[in-house]
Amino acid sequence: MKFSAVDLKIFLKNVVEVMEDNKEYLSELDRKLGDGDHGVTMSIGWQAIDEKLNEELVAEEDCGKICITTGRTFLSAVGSSVGPLYATGFLRGAKVFQNKTELTGEDLKDFWVAFIEGIKERGGAEVGDKTMIDTLYPALESLKSNFEKEQDFVNAFTESVAAAHKGMESTKDLLSKRGRSSRLGERSLGNQDPGATSAYLILETFLTTINSVQTV
Repeated sequence: MKFSAVDLKIFLKNVVEVMEDNKEYLSELDRKLGDGDHGVTMSIGWQAIDEKLNEELVAEEDCGKICITTGRTFLSAVGSSVGPLYATGFLRGAKVFQNKTELTGEDLKDFWVAFIEGIKERGGAEVGDKTMIDTLYPALESLKSNFEKEQDFVNAFTESVAAAHKGMESTKDLLSKRGRSSRLGERSLGNQDPGATSAYLILETFLTTINSVQTV
């Protein structure tokens, strides 16, 4: 498979739209666990990225530079803890894409491995802490395992997103152990983590994008 710089920008544009569509839903989830502003925060960050896509990134064909700008823009737009996490993910992934205008399945696999490992390292959360890592880490393990077996990125990423969905759903049954929601104790049970949810939406959007661009 081939995935171009244009396709990468289509993916980012798609995330902008998905975050806007889910802004209220994510904030509603966050009202049960935190400040109630996660949807607004994600919207602000992705709207800032959208401005870059419409301006300085319009003609950019270096996938690494696109990811660097995406990460830095999100960081400067979002003051909360999620800003440095996604910035780290995109900046780590940018190293995989450096000087490349067209990406292979292996490039895409390596990007998501670097992206997720960067977020985990920066945030320090573990599976079971009721965070985005409960979505992202199962996706990572599934992606690495299935890509190694099949060398087929689309199939491997499809399985990865399914694993991510299970991980997201699992946060309903977890006690919050990090951040403001950790003060809730058992009251955090039964509520899906908003960060795990927005992380899933990003992965799901990438799957939707690769399926659409492969059929064009």
